Amino acid sequence: MVPFDSSGPAGEALLGLVGGLSLFFCGAAYAGDCNQDIGALTKKRQEIIDQLNRLAQGGKKQLDPVASCPKLRALVAAERELVAYLSKNKEWCAVPDEAFQNISASAGKTSKVAGQACTIAAQIKKAQEQQSAGAAAAQQKLPAGPL
Repeated sequence: MVPFDSSGPAGEALLGLVGGLSLFFCGAAYAGDCNQDIGALTKKRQEIIDQLNRLAQGGKKQLDPVASCPKLRALVAAERELVAYLSKNKEWCAVPDEAFQNISASAGKTSKVAGQACTIAAQIKKAQEQQSAGAAAAQQKLPAGPL
């Protein structure tokens, strides 16, 4: 799995959303609240993306499903929180339709990737448990001597 970063289409859309919202808020009484709230939510999201990027290994930037599953779940939660805020405050904050659609699509993709990674992580953990149980059984000594 490839880590998320802000340089992709979803990241660009989010940056466009934040930048676009700034233009809409000039002089508005509610601008501070929307800008601050959206800024805090996007900062939280970006921090998780940064953590995932640090987890990436090798030349292909692959993520370890076991290590990345909790972070991906956190990213899903952060994106859902952002989408919920934007949905609730779309008109009040003058969120452009395209920006809202892009972040919603990104959240859907993140959820799908997180589901796949966590499924693989569960399979890996199960296989490791079975392997260690098999190794423990193989190490048990049989009684020696006449029966």
